[in-house]
Amino acid sequence: MSARVGVYICHCGSNIAGKVNVKAVSEYAKQLPDVVISREYQYMCSEPGQEFIVRDIRENQLDRIVVASCSPLMHEKTFRATLQTAGLNPFLLQMANIREQCSWVTEDGEAATLKAKALVSGAVGKVRVLAPLKQSYVTVSKSILVIGGGIAGIQAALQCAETGYKVYLVEREQSIGGHMAMLDKTFPTLDCSACILTPKMVSVSQHPNITLMAYSDVEKIGGYAGNISVTVRRKAAYVDHDKCNGCGLCQEKCPSKTDNKFEQGKSKRKSIYTLFPQAIPNKPVIDKSNCIYFLKGKCGVCQKLCTREAIDFTQEDKIEEITVGAIIVATGYEIFNGHKMTNYGYGSLPDVYSALEFERMVNSGGFTNGQIRTQNGKIPSRVGIIHCVGSRDERHLPYCSQICCMFAVKFAHLIRDHTNATVYNFFIDMRCVGKAYEEFYHRVLEEGVRFIRGKAAEVIESQDNTSKNGQYIVKVEDTLAGSVRDISLDMIILANGMEARNDSRDMARKIGIAVNEYGFFLETHPKLDPIGTQDPCVFIAGTCAGPKDIPHTVVQASAAAAGAISLLEKNTIALEPIAAFVNEERCTGCQFCVNVCPYQATKFDTERKTSMVDETLCRGCGTCVSTCPSGAMEGNHFTDKQILSEIKSLLVPV
Repeated sequence: MSARVGVYICHCGSNIAGKVNVKAVSEYAKQLPDVVISREYQYMCSEPGQEFIVRDIRENQLDRIVVASCSPLMHEKTFRATLQTAGLNPFLLQMANIREQCSWVTEDGEAATLKAKALVSGAVGKVRVLAPLKQSYVTVSKSILVIGGGIAGIQAALQCAETGYKVYLVEREQSIGGHMAMLDKTFPTLDCSACILTPKMVSVSQHPNITLMAYSDVEKIGGYAGNISVTVRRKAAYVDHDKCNGCGLCQEKCPSKTDNKFEQGKSKRKSIYTLFPQAIPNKPVIDKSNCIYFLKGKCGVCQKLCTREAIDFTQEDKIEEITVGAIIVATGYEIFNGHKMTNYGYGSLPDVYSALEFERMVNSGGFTNGQIRTQNGKIPSRVGIIHCVGSRDERHLPYCSQICCMFAVKFAHLIRDHTNATVYNFFIDMRCVGKAYEEFYHRVLEEGVRFIRGKAAEVIESQDNTSKNGQYIVKVEDTLAGSVRDISLDMIILANGMEARNDSRDMARKIGIAVNEYGFFLETHPKLDPIGTQDPCVFIAGTCAGPKDIPHTVVQASAAAAGAISLLEKNTIALEPIAAFVNEERCTGCQFCVNVCPYQATKFDTERKTSMVDETLCRGCGTCVSTCPSGAMEGNHFTDKQILSEIKSLLVPV
């Protein structure tokens, strides 16, 4: 029995019709084998467009549908639901992407139209031989994993926990808090960062629905949709936190010191430490790589002094297995390494500071107790802030990091407030996009801060380092004055850009999601689904998805929490039936498919001596299909017959 195919070509406003002759494509489709009806419409994804399809299916007994429009990533679910409404199996649909693959990639309208015809022909060729697939469902585990304990992870964890769901919050450092814990004030309101963050940190530690797994790493992620198995490594703290009361005596008496990473290496901390005074949990851990006991087998002062006998040098890492229904990834960011731009002298000139170094300097709990001082202890009289360090630079970070303008303006205000120094901001463009951001910028202008429009070329040491002249010279082209200027300064602060964590790609592979070219986690759609990923059970929040300020981070974290909660509220989740299957008669038992499957979905049946596929784990990537030397592995919806039919139809002259 032959198929009865309906073809629907979308104008997508002018997105497609501006290049592709939609009417010609529709007329061409009418001539293709088994095509009963072919229509064009302005917006096929609209309600009237979908009603056309439903009516035609019912009135013309259509049993296959082709929609030629934009990417199936956006609307395949929409049109599957349309088929289902009409009583047709939703997997008897094939989409042809004639927007991204035709109209958006060529200026030649005739060439775009020819390609659109070919893609429609290929789609018809494939849809004619598609087989109906059956959707299956699994129950969803009623718990959520949040990876990362910065403000995004904290916000997401609290919102999920407040709805009654069990939350596991995993943080790799000794304490939650992330970068926000390092900040002094937050723009534009100048709230004390610790004052607004610490109550949320305490709420996390006290919430009955949150299990805080600090000083831990996500080791492995497996399982299947709605029932994700997670292996967490609880790193040995060498302190029994059940016995420890956080008195701090061990830290006070420890003779071993090392660089304090929280203070950006500008001060020392003990080898037994908490990350900062308000740390949550406020129980110390021992840095094994710097502890005298572990290095030399001597010392043990902390153990001798601890009256609660909480120090345990025999402690080992613990592996914990948890099962969750959803994951929220909130792993944060790194600031751009100023060493990469040698022209600014970072690392070689003593009073050139990164943004986070200055945050810790001006913080009352930081390495100078909030005093802005040069290396020789003097109060600077002239300070320069260089914007866009790393950002908007094709050699480093081509994108805008979004927050640098505003924290540079904040720095200028804090410097004026603490020292009354003359402050220069060297900027390319001021980007003050946010509630009260522009007003804050104008407030700082009125405070006398000087803004020079032009990218600073270099920082060099001054040859005339007297009280009248600063120790450094910044060379900059003042584009508003139309001249090159040498500005004498005592201190330089770099407004470092934001970049993805250096382990983001490893984390993405572990979870099974994608990253963009810069290493930030890739959302399903940047506008319509900025929290979703290619895995329907995984959501992203905060700066791991791209640069953003604290308010936008909190908003995205709340949205990610809502996404995870709505998933768990369904109780069941539909499994994608587009999965691999084994032709046992062809299978030779070589197990190549078992070795290459990234989701551990293929197993070897020792009794049958053939491979088998666990459809709950399979994501239909096709790796096993392409690897199988005997052709025993095939994929639903992408069988050899279907692919060959699509290729043959693509090659038909148009």
